[in-house]
Amino acid sequence: MNTGLAVLTWPVHTGRLTLRPATAGDADATWPFRCREDVSRWLTRASATLDEHRTWFAAPDNLDKTLVVEREGAVIGDVMLKIEDAWAQAEIAERARGMQAELGWVLHPEHAGHGYATEAVRELLRLCFEDLGTHRVTATCFAANKASWRLMERVGMRREFYTVRDSLHRSGEWLDCVGYALLADEWKRFGAPCDRAS
Repeated sequence: MNTGLAVLTWPVHTGRLTLRPATAGDADATWPFRCREDVSRWLTRASATLDEHRTWFAAPDNLDKTLVVEREGAVIGDVMLKIEDAWAQAEIAERARGMQAELGWVLHPEHAGHGYATEAVRELLRLCFEDLGTHRVTATCFAANKASWRLMERVGMRREFYTVRDSLHRSGEWLDCVGYALLADEWKRFGAPCDRAS
């Protein structure tokens, strides 16, 4: 597990969800939604077969930053929480270690529309800022993935960039991307929701 995530106590519970570190055995539970075209079109990697997905999912670099999202014991999604070093000048680089995080998420479409993704991402932000003490959290997506960037805005992240046709999609098209971020002091002003189930 990522050194930053290993210091946390797992599982983490919200009003309706449980987040816990993924295991290799979770590959089978994530395949039914990750293999769907309406989901995989937005993913960085789309495995062609379950066996390929199992191999990719179980790779240490992936497991170290992946959490599964459960609702009543069933896996309904997975999220990425990647702790990174922030940029710093050489003389003070040590102070920037582990001060930034990148988030990502995938939710089974059958569970969309109930606020589960928002609830999970709000909890990730809380973990980043309160428990891990990060300075900054980022997330990116294809600009056409409106559901994803609207979620970023819903949790208080602000758009930092919009790039034009900079990313080659597996369809052969060059697509636009958007990037969002949130700083610790902005998160405190935005406020952690009192009701995490909203």
